[in-house]
Amino acid sequence: MSAVARNNVTVHGVPDGQPMVFAHGFGCDQGMWRFVWPAFADDYRVVLFDHVGYGRSDASAFDRRRHSTLAGYAGDVVAICDQLDLEDVVFVGHSVSAMIGALAAIARPERFSRLVLVAPSPRYLDDEGYVGGFSEEDIAGLLESLESNYLGWSSTMAPVIMGNPDRPELGEELTNSFCRTDPEIAAAFARATFLADNREDLERVHTPALVLQCSDDAIAPTVVGEYVDERLPDSRLVRLAATGHCPNLSAPDETVAAIKAFLAE
Repeated sequence: MSAVARNNVTVHGVPDGQPMVFAHGFGCDQGMWRFVWPAFADDYRVVLFDHVGYGRSDASAFDRRRHSTLAGYAGDVVAICDQLDLEDVVFVGHSVSAMIGALAAIARPERFSRLVLVAPSPRYLDDEGYVGGFSEEDIAGLLESLESNYLGWSSTMAPVIMGNPDRPELGEELTNSFCRTDPEIAAAFARATFLADNREDLERVHTPALVLQCSDDAIAPTVVGEYVDERLPDSRLVRLAATGHCPNLSAPDETVAAIKAFLAE
C-alpha cells in the first residue's frame, strides 16, 4: 500500500511550492488544521495527512509492533515525504506529532528545512530533575481509564485537553474526534505517546525549530516548552496568549502569525 493512500494524504496550494506538512495530535485528524493551513496555501504546497487509525486513513495498515513507538509514526512521515519526493519541508506538528516530526528530521535531515513544534513534550512523566506534568500514578490511571472505558475517558479528558471552558463547542469537537477512533488503536497510540521519552533526541535535531508554547496547558506545561527550547540546538520559543493545548482550533490567527513570523526570518 502506498503511503499516500495509507495516510489519506491531501495536497493543496501551490503545486511546485515549498512543501509544508501538517501533522495532527492524538485523537485527531487533518481537519484540526482547517483554520490554519489555508493561510499558507498561496505560498506553499500544503500537505495534510491522517495518522494510521485516524480520520480517513486505512486502519488496516495499523501495525501493533511498528506503531508501538513514536519512531514508527515518524517512519510513516518519512515514507510520505519519500513518495511525494518532498524536499525543503516545513513540518508543523501538534502535540505528540511535534516529537514525531523531530524524529523524522533526525532520520532524514535532508528532507526538512524547518520544524514548527506546537505544544510539544519530549516526556510527559515527571522524572528526577525534570517536570513533565504527570506522575507515574497519573499516567497509569489515564491509560487504565482509556483502555477500560474509552468513550467515557474521551468525554472527560477532551475538554481538559482543549481548555477554554468558556467555549464548550471546542471541547465537544475534540470529544467527537476522540470517539471516532478505534479504541484499540487509540490505546496503542496513547501508550506510545504518554510513555515516550525523547529528551535525549532533542540534541540530535539540527533542523531550525519554532517552539509554540500555550498558556495554561494541562498537557504540556510552560516549563516543558522551555525545556524543549533549551535543548534544541537551533530553536526559538514563542509563548502564545492562547490557552489550552490546541491553539490550532482555539487561536488559529495567533498560531498562523507566529508561524509566518518564524518562516519570514
